[in-house]
Amino acid sequence: MSAMFRTHTCNELTQEKIGEVVTLSGWVHSRRDHGGIIFVDLRDRYGLTQITLDPTKSESLTQHAEKLRSEWVIKVTGEVIARPQDMINDKLATGKIEVEVTELEILNTSEVPPFSLNEEKSGEANENLRLQYRYLDIRRAKNQHLLMEKARFITMIREYFNAEGFTEVQTPILTASSPEGARDWLVPSRLYPGEFYALPQAPQQFKQLLMIGGFDKYFQIAPCFRDEDPRKDRHFGEFYQLDMEMSFVQQQDIFDVMEPIMRKLTQEFSDKVMDDEAFVQIPWRESMTKYGSDKPDLRFDMEISVISDIVKESEFGVFSGAVSDGGVVHAMCVSGGAKFSRGEIDKLTELAQSKGAKGLAYIVIKDDGELQSPIVKFLGDDAQKIIDHLGAKPGDIVFFGADQWRTVCESLGAVRNECGEKLNLKDPSRAKWAWIVDFPMYDYSEIEEGKIDFSHNPFTMPQGGIEALESKDPLEIVGYQYDLVLNGLEISSGAIRNHRPDIMYKAFEIAGYSRDDVTENFGHMIEAFSYGAPPHGGNAPGIDRLFMELNDCDSIRDIYAFPKDGQGRDVMMKAPSKIERSQLDELHLKVKKD
Repeated sequence: MSAMFRTHTCNELTQEKIGEVVTLSGWVHSRRDHGGIIFVDLRDRYGLTQITLDPTKSESLTQHAEKLRSEWVIKVTGEVIARPQDMINDKLATGKIEVEVTELEILNTSEVPPFSLNEEKSGEANENLRLQYRYLDIRRAKNQHLLMEKARFITMIREYFNAEGFTEVQTPILTASSPEGARDWLVPSRLYPGEFYALPQAPQQFKQLLMIGGFDKYFQIAPCFRDEDPRKDRHFGEFYQLDMEMSFVQQQDIFDVMEPIMRKLTQEFSDKVMDDEAFVQIPWRESMTKYGSDKPDLRFDMEISVISDIVKESEFGVFSGAVSDGGVVHAMCVSGGAKFSRGEIDKLTELAQSKGAKGLAYIVIKDDGELQSPIVKFLGDDAQKIIDHLGAKPGDIVFFGADQWRTVCESLGAVRNECGEKLNLKDPSRAKWAWIVDFPMYDYSEIEEGKIDFSHNPFTMPQGGIEALESKDPLEIVGYQYDLVLNGLEISSGAIRNHRPDIMYKAFEIAGYSRDDVTENFGHMIEAFSYGAPPHGGNAPGIDRLFMELNDCDSIRDIYAFPKDGQGRDVMMKAPSKIERSQLDELHLKVKKD
């Protein structure tokens, strides 16, 4: 630390330093004039120290002390003295002392900030104004704390994987566009007119190539780029993930490496309570059936039950008709939900309809046990059978879904999630981790009716290998694909990879891709696999999303030093922006105007 500007930081001085002459530098956090004596809270990145200035004691103080304003940068020298007993501030590390200034130098002045940097008042400024002046916004202690904690978070990850024998490798930022996944960010080539690089959506192919290269254990704090619409839980355009891959492993080996670091991060960076057992593993189909989601929030129970057998011959045609048409009927008991108003039930119905349901049937169980619902008279004795099957009690409400399996799962899952929110069941003091496993390899295409396509990662090893691909119904094949979920958020996706060319060609063939299609798009991977690729797998937790959840942040933008706004703009740097015609010419580009 340079003694020219400071001998100590603004968080170091305690009673042990009383009588010492010190030099401090920092920003004027606040200024108070008490009968000629000026009190200043001096702030730097480390904390606050109160200083006192008596203009009558020094010519330099007389010249400068009266001018001081918030956010001016100053250097002071003076003696550390004890604060008067009635001025002690136990909330500050330096709250029992102050510095009686003998020398004051103004290092820089400041315009009046566009919003208050005081923690209590800063929330009054709208987000875009704070992002426009982000360099001021991150002077606030809360934001500095988050960024410093994020740095410590990443350091802990690095230390863990280094200790586990992983090698950190930086993979390319300028790479080739890939036909699968989200929309690429493209970079035009100056040297090769009409051709483009792409920023990596993830280092997926490179980390698999590292396994083929014999690295065995790789990790990286990897920047990833996806041209997607802004989302609450992912920063626009760019984000960071913990990318890892291992050779000669099975699925459980990945889990055994990942669970200890996830536990360690949860314990170190949050006060959330975890279960002592290993993270629960839930097959995808079971998760969809029980919770209506492949990223279930397990902080509350509220499981969905299959009641198709109870109502398959019901006189209520909506239920019996759904079963006879190859669909299902599911029911969910919401404890205490009888208090929902008609308007609240209508909103839940709209939510279910947004997921494809035709409606949302329900039964209210009144305090006296009476069943109240338009459908009770059609269900007859089946109504009580359903109530008994669910264990529903007076004061509860039961919601129903009757349609094709996927529609019922997703609609009731959305209702479950909203009920958990409305009834305050999502306990912020708990961390409920889960692995969702056994994802289906294939599903019907959302674009082309009747076409089979990959439902998840096309490079996943199918369970059963080539035999499963050749003998099973494609919709019954599951892969070694898994997601790591925390409190209803997908934190990571991963898989045991398909490392054999013959299995890859067959997997793509089922999805309607010819051998030539696969060779054209992924020929370099196929060729690499032909040179002795080891069995390998990995995953890639989203660092930003995990850190956000552990810190209960309102927005993922809070944990970036210089984030984009909710519309994907950098309002501080004014990006995106137009560029000069000469730059376009150099890149052989023309802008197409609407």
